[in-house]
Amino acid sequence: MAVRAPPRLVYDDGCGFCTWCAEYADSRGVLELVEFSELTPDQRARLPNDYAECVHLLTDDAVFSCGAAVEETLARLGSTERAAVRLFRLVPEHERLRERLYHAVAGRRASLGRFLSR
Repeated sequence: MAVRAPPRLVYDDGCGFCTWCAEYADSRGVLELVEFSELTPDQRARLPNDYAECVHLLTDDAVFSCGAAVEETLARLGSTERAAVRLFRLVPEHERLRERLYHAVAGRRASLGRFLSR
């Protein structure tokens, strides 16, 4: 039986909000944090060319990007996060809404990072 690697959450380590989110996930789940500045060539090859535009979750079988990465990460955390994801997935057209929400938050990450660092 092959040993499966833990999911790898790839994030922008130059962003305070991104780092806070990654550390939150790390404290509540089994995953490996990978900063953009620490990507291996193999990891980078699995990512889209514009990988620096959003967060990614790398599993042995798939690559999730942007809102899908957040959703998949939350689905692997504690019971509260998993329950929230299950409910969110019941929303009609949740994938479209998920990406809109992701980009709305990502567009404000500098302000959110300042707020969280206080």
